[in-house]
Amino acid sequence: MTVNPNSDSKYLFEHFFELSADLLCITGFDGFFKRINPAVSQLLGYTNEELFSKPINDFIHIDDQIYTSKARNELYKNKPLLNFENRYVTKSGEIVWLSWTSMPAADEKLVYAIAKNITHNKKLEEERNLLLTKFTKTNNDLKKISYTSSHDLRSPVNNLLSIFSLLDVTKIEDSETLQFLEMLQSATETLKKTLNNYVDILILEDKSIAQIEEIDLDTILNTVILSINSLIQKSNAVININFSQLEKINFNKSYLESIFLNLLTNSIKYAIPGCSPIISIHSRKTDEVDQLIFSDNGIGFDMELVKDKIFGLHQKFNNHIDSKGIGLYLVNNHVTSLGGKIDVESKINEGTTFIISFKKEPVFS
Repeated sequence: MTVNPNSDSKYLFEHFFELSADLLCITGFDGFFKRINPAVSQLLGYTNEELFSKPINDFIHIDDQIYTSKARNELYKNKPLLNFENRYVTKSGEIVWLSWTSMPAADEKLVYAIAKNITHNKKLEEERNLLLTKFTKTNNDLKKISYTSSHDLRSPVNNLLSIFSLLDVTKIEDSETLQFLEMLQSATETLKKTLNNYVDILILEDKSIAQIEEIDLDTILNTVILSINSLIQKSNAVININFSQLEKINFNKSYLESIFLNLLTNSIKYAIPGCSPIISIHSRKTDEVDQLIFSDNGIGFDMELVKDKIFGLHQKFNNHIDSKGIGLYLVNNHVTSLGGKIDVESKINEGTTFIISFKKEPVFS
């Protein structure tokens, strides 16, 4: 609709000003209200005379007065103020939040402003922040309990494994007793791995940045092999290692240990029944990208069925009693969290190959 400026436009704009639910006001560069609509006095509880008789700053919350004055000074430099939030105190002492859009008219030394009452939104935001604070504290408390429990449980588990290493089984003649001891040792090693996985997940979800350092692949792998030596011997696993192309990488030490541990134990756990696991681990450089190739001859995956789920948390693709769906989730997150990627090639009963490509380091000339 077009309004004839020579007819009743002043009357229409007066109604627009008076009937608006938003707070409309005109203020002077002297810091006083010059004109306000009824919504201003209704919200603040003051009469027009009271609002006109004092500087605007007197109605602003004391904690917001300084930064509001700074923002107002920018207006006086002919700079519009958009979405500016501050608090006012009503005559009854209630605090209200306002969001301002203010446009200066330097020639007139006036400011034309519109404000929305956002007190309800601020209260909702405050309640949400309180809930987030509560949830964060609860989460941190649970994390501490999990760390403590895992740590306290791993100590006796490690002691139990040490006892197994000290046992001279050659002195035990009863075959059933030997079998029970082997089962108990295997169960203890599985328990240790599970505890380590839980701690790894907590570390993964921690917001601290993983430390990157130059790591010798052979040293880390030997440490992991030593920790599961009895499991390797029991399974008759054959591990072929070749790090001649790439002996060291820049990565996180704990992450790499976890990668080796999970891939090795998975290859042993998911070997084809009646077949000894044959595991190949080697490194290579391709197009200046450092890669680690891990292959086995195990039961493998049907990639058409699992390709989008293989690295998901608690994703299990067989009925193995020890399957928790955690290991590959950790491996993938350790790699991707540091900028790398992991590819999988596999066929049912033909084994699996994991190709880990580490983050390419920048080259400076």
